[in-house]
Amino acid sequence: MQSVETAAADEAAPPSSSFTGRLNLSNFAYEDDSRPVRRSPRLSTPLSAQSSTPPPRTSAKRKAPPAPTPSTSAAPDTPTNDASPSPRKKQRPGKRPSAGYAPPSTYAHLSHLPDRLAPNLLVLFVGLNPGIQTAATQHAYAHATNLFWPLLHSSGLTPVRCRAVEDATMPARFALGLTNIVSRPSRNGAELSRAEMDDGVAVLEAKARRWRPEAVCVVGKSIWESLWRVRHGRAIKKHEFAYGWQPEAENMGIVGPEHAGEGVEEGVVVDEAWKGARVFVATSTSGLAATLPKVEKERIWRELGSWAEKRREERGAPGTS
Repeated sequence: MQSVETAAADEAAPPSSSFTGRLNLSNFAYEDDSRPVRRSPRLSTPLSAQSSTPPPRTSAKRKAPPAPTPSTSAAPDTPTNDASPSPRKKQRPGKRPSAGYAPPSTYAHLSHLPDRLAPNLLVLFVGLNPGIQTAATQHAYAHATNLFWPLLHSSGLTPVRCRAVEDATMPARFALGLTNIVSRPSRNGAELSRAEMDDGVAVLEAKARRWRPEAVCVVGKSIWESLWRVRHGRAIKKHEFAYGWQPEAENMGIVGPEHAGEGVEEGVVVDEAWKGARVFVATSTSGLAATLPKVEKERIWRELGSWAEKRREERGAPGTS
């Protein structure tokens, strides 16, 4: 009979391998049968069982990168090298959008501005048309931002600073007349049509023939463009435009032999030939016209003022009161 120690040792010792067990070890040996690497179930599905339409993408959309912030150190008018269009500027508070054509009925409640005309004028000023405040007050160039009256004085056309309420006294005091190419009021020039501006040319020619001023001052480029368009049958080209005195062929109100003998109209003799009034193209005086700097406007107007000062001395015309 075995002792207790011998029995415990027999239980702890591993059983000895048999010959058959050694032969079965080959079942657990590594075999390279070149089986494919395990892939996802989708790829292991036979091609015939897969759908011909690929499944939709489920990846999340990428967020667009934020727009670059312009550098605050660059000047506002400094061009950049970025070819992409600049973002639309926000409209400043209180700034009105540009207006289109407005029919005469829009301001039918406002009265037309009377002309300030007389014989023997030194200069007849031709404006575009009365603005809202001008029509409401019945005084020419009445808006506070209009530069007409300041330029009239600084150029030498009037020896004293005048105001809009004195417009009716201009012919008698300084031999200066006032009229417009379009008589109806509007908020700005954009509310006028090209046709009604062109129609006003014949009216201006008739006024010049009737009152015969020495010079006609066109107050604004757009007015001269209408005069040119009607006279020449086409738009004026860039190289043909210039501020200041125009050639004698552009004189206004010419009375040729065909007009002689028309008699007297409104107290003015038109029964003899006349070479017409010289034409001077001045800058617009509207506060909305900011194309030219103020110093350039003063230079252009001064050319007309110097001529007026000289002519007053020569003819002893009014202009000292």
